[in-house]
Amino acid sequence: MAASAAALDRARSITALVLDVDGVLTDGRIHYAPSHPDEEAKSFNCRDGLGLRLAGEAGWHLALLTGRKSSVVARRARELGIPDVMQGAYPKLPVFEDWCRRRNISPEKVAYMGDDLVDIPIMRRVGLAAAVADAHPEALQAAAWVSTQAGGCGAVRELIEFMLKAQNRWDEVAGPLLA
Repeated sequence: MAASAAALDRARSITALVLDVDGVLTDGRIHYAPSHPDEEAKSFNCRDGLGLRLAGEAGWHLALLTGRKSSVVARRARELGIPDVMQGAYPKLPVFEDWCRRRNISPEKVAYMGDDLVDIPIMRRVGLAAAVADAHPEALQAAAWVSTQAGGCGAVRELIEFMLKAQNRWDEVAGPLLA
C-alpha cells in the first residue's frame, strides 16, 4: 500500500509498537496436537522476527496483546526480547490503557497492528493504527496504514520498515546487517 501523507506523518512520532498475535504475527490458524490437547502450535514468520529485533534496536517499546493465552506466544516473545506480553486480554482496550499508564507512554506515541473487531477500540486510540492486508473489513477501515502482506506473512516486518523509514532511521538500524 502506498502510505498516505497522514500515515507517514503519524509514523514519525511513534516510540512504541503493540501487536495483536493471532492473525497478525500468525496467519490466525491454531493447531491442537491430539497427544497434548492443552497445547497448541502457531507458525511465526522469521521476517517479522527480524523486524521486531530491528524495532528493539531502534529503542521502541514493544508489546504483544492477545485475547488468547498460549505458552508458544510467551516463548516467541522471549526469543525476540519483547518484554511485555499481555495474554487473555478481553476486552483489549482496558489492558492496553493500563499498559500505557504503567509504561508512561502516551497512546498517541503507539503504533498498533490488528486484524479483527476486538482490535478496533485500540486502533481508534493510538497514534498509528495499522492492519494486515487480510483483516476484517471494519479493521481495515479503522486503519491509517494497511500492509500488502497477510497476517503471519511478513505484515509486521512491512510495518516496522515503513515506520523506520518514516523516521529516517532505516540506515542506522538496518545498516549494520548489510555491512
